[in-house]
Amino acid sequence: MNEETPTETVDGSENEPALEEKPSKVGHIEWLELTVDDASRVKNFYCSVVGWSSSAVDMGMYSDFNINLPGTQNTVAGVCHARGGNANLPSQWLIYVRVESVAESASQCEKLGGKVLDGPRRMGGSHFCVIQDPAGAVMALLSD
Repeated sequence: MNEETPTETVDGSENEPALEEKPSKVGHIEWLELTVDDASRVKNFYCSVVGWSSSAVDMGMYSDFNINLPGTQNTVAGVCHARGGNANLPSQWLIYVRVESVAESASQCEKLGGKVLDGPRRMGGSHFCVIQDPAGAVMALLSD
């Protein structure tokens, strides 16, 4: 029997096939990034200390960097210059977490005593913001 075949219930009636739902990405950490004044120098530091490799990402007038697992092109993070859209981001490793709605999460953050440090705004194909919790910890939020 395949997924598209109706199934018969105990009373003889037919059930429609259940459609498999994709697992939600809400709550998943999707990206890790460091934004600093001199991304070239700092990516060299981490590549030497941790053993990562890097590859340049053309940003027009400069390059940011993908950070890759040693000996591979498997990207695990980014190191970016604090320029353009990243100019207001804090100089710290920043995790990006998927939420249902950046606007709703930003509003909830403020209601619960946190701060919205950047955004909400569009970044690439996503909505984005950076929040700070009441204890001072920072994270980025993404949604479609």
